[in-house]
Amino acid sequence: MLDKFTAFVEQHLAGPMEKLANQRHLRALRDGIIATLPLIIVSSFFMIIAFPPLPQSWGITQFLSSHAATILLPYRMTMYVMSLYAAFGIGHSLAKSYKLDGLSGGILATTAFLLTFTPVNIPAEAQDAAGVTGFVLPMANLGGGGMFVAIITSIIAVEIYRFTDKSKFKITMPDQVPPAVARSFEALTPTLIIILGMGTITYFLGFDWHTLVSTIVSPLVKAADSLPSVIFIVFLTTFFWSFGIHGASIVGSLARPLWLQLLEGNTTAVANGTALPHIAAEPFYQWFIWIGGAGSTIGLAILLAFRTKSKYGSTLGKTALIPAIFNINEPLIFGTPIVLNPILIPPFIIAPIVNGIIAWTVTSLGLVNEVSVNAPWTLPGPIGAFLATGGDWRAIVLNVILIVLSIIIYYPFVAIYDKNELDKEKEMAATQA
Repeated sequence: MLDKFTAFVEQHLAGPMEKLANQRHLRALRDGIIATLPLIIVSSFFMIIAFPPLPQSWGITQFLSSHAATILLPYRMTMYVMSLYAAFGIGHSLAKSYKLDGLSGGILATTAFLLTFTPVNIPAEAQDAAGVTGFVLPMANLGGGGMFVAIITSIIAVEIYRFTDKSKFKITMPDQVPPAVARSFEALTPTLIIILGMGTITYFLGFDWHTLVSTIVSPLVKAADSLPSVIFIVFLTTFFWSFGIHGASIVGSLARPLWLQLLEGNTTAVANGTALPHIAAEPFYQWFIWIGGAGSTIGLAILLAFRTKSKYGSTLGKTALIPAIFNINEPLIFGTPIVLNPILIPPFIIAPIVNGIIAWTVTSLGLVNEVSVNAPWTLPGPIGAFLATGGDWRAIVLNVILIVLSIIIYYPFVAIYDKNELDKEKEMAATQA
């Protein structure tokens, strides 16, 4: 039965999923957003500095809180405007995939995105009081709220760039001209088309990109921040991994723009001192579901290292335990292997789903803070959970409980796996004797 199902998946799903993961626009989207992660991770820690998880009576806490607005400025110029950086990254990656100049692609994508904004003129009487002059940009849409507009306009800009290149509708310079100068002249035509086209649509036709896209996407964002969505995403990710397909790559490419909007909503709430509105931002998965890596395999690593009698299982466990502590589980996925393994696939899917349900329930009841910091994913689970929730010690307790739970779920399956490995070793020893 399993062999037939495996053959069906390999024949009808593996190929299409791999093609989907490598589709150039999705790959550009993934690369562009991932390129912003260093900014998101580093800027997130300014949240902890501005609002330290320390008693309010301490002098250091009072000092940092009184200077929170200044401390948060690096966050406001990085993560708070992350869609601007993502637009450049998406444009750069997509242009490179077409063998066009990546730098020009990034600049054109950023230009197209900025041309969806209508600067607001500050009235003269309000300029002195506000301490600003002239025009200002609506900052909220430069962050997570504008991510889907950034994706759409970046793709449009690079496709225009590609069209002008393929149709030779461009200014071509002689070979003697330095490459950098030649590329600048080649980009003149698509730049003209993009500025005139986007400017006409936004300013002369009065098209509101952000309101329309927000109206379309808001049901998706709301759905992503729900328990059924968490369960579905976890199932898809582990299901694909079970057949050797990089589930995190496929699912993450589609879900990450939504996750970033959820995270940016929480970080904005922290900066404004209001209640955090979302649960299922990406750090929620990292620190309460993917503990030890996809499949919550920290439990599997611990069991293999300390509870197996077979030489292979014990050696693999001791080798894979340290990487698993830092959420690297490829040695387990391909070493046990979990891929196409009817014994280990069930707990690989069940453990993270159970963890997700429990973590969601606990967080929704207010027993643990919502995530607001994108801590580095290679941190050990309890430390990452503590930082991701803004320094909530209860997150450490929850993370440890979920690790213990994953051990319990994996235990009977590891016992069967270990027995099979012992039988193989005994059979091999008898053959050699």
